[in-house]
Amino acid sequence: MFKSILLSYDGSAHARHAAGIAARLARLQENPALILVCVGEDIPGEYQEPYRSEMIAKRTLQCQALADEAAHLIGEGVQVQREILFGDPAECVLNVAETNGCDLIVMGTRGMGGLRGLLLGSKAQAVVSQAKCPVLLVK
Repeated sequence: MFKSILLSYDGSAHARHAAGIAARLARLQENPALILVCVGEDIPGEYQEPYRSEMIAKRTLQCQALADEAAHLIGEGVQVQREILFGDPAECVLNVAETNGCDLIVMGTRGMGGLRGLLLGSKAQAVVSQAKCPVLLVK
């Protein structure tokens, strides 16, 4: 049914739950494949060298740790393609989904953002409203 599933992962409780669901959905497919997207905050333009390089290295390591955590949650039996990007999470997810022709985007309803009381996170809202494929939101 789904040839390519994209999982947006930020380490939040909802994202951890979404990783399990995405993995189960991928395993139901004939050739289980999943694109794992971890997005780090964009580096502000006012950072100059050597601080800019240090910040990029630090954020890259943080994203790699998130990707490792998600891959562990996904487990064996699913081919995982990792994408570590910097920028607006919704834009990055939408771009990767479009570029790779994803059939489904799986993500948590709320991430690690500062406003926890919202019914639906702003990034999830943006992805749902702009995605060209189905989006499965997980609580």
